Amino acid sequence: MELIELAKQAMKQAYAPYSHFKVGAALITDTGHIYTGCNIENASYGATNCAERTAIFKAISEGERHIKKIAIVSDAGKPAAPCGICRQVLSEFMDSDGIVILEIENKPKEFYLKDLLPYCFCSDSM
Repeated sequence: MELIELAKQAMKQAYAPYSHFKVGAALITDTGHIYTGCNIENASYGATNCAERTAIFKAISEGERHIKKIAIVSDAGKPAAPCGICRQVLSEFMDSDGIVILEIENKPKEFYLKDLLPYCFCSDSM
């Protein structure tokens, strides 16, 4: 898949001197634009940014408001499921039936966001 390959390219730019865990993400919006991101670590771990959020924030800062799909890869040889914060951020800009693609055993596997984040706290919760 194109998104997986773009995520792998983005992963090469990861800044991970502490964990040595490189992650890349690529997403496509409703307008058909693609944005990529990598994880960017900081000595103060709370200031670290995940690859998914890097890609999402790039898209939103360019005026996008809705994500259709996102692919996430890592160099660990294991699926790089989004962390809880990234799942919450995804729920702000992706429908519950939006697609999250993870690479499992070198094959893309698709998940619905609602399966990765059931009972999300979103605009409907307020």
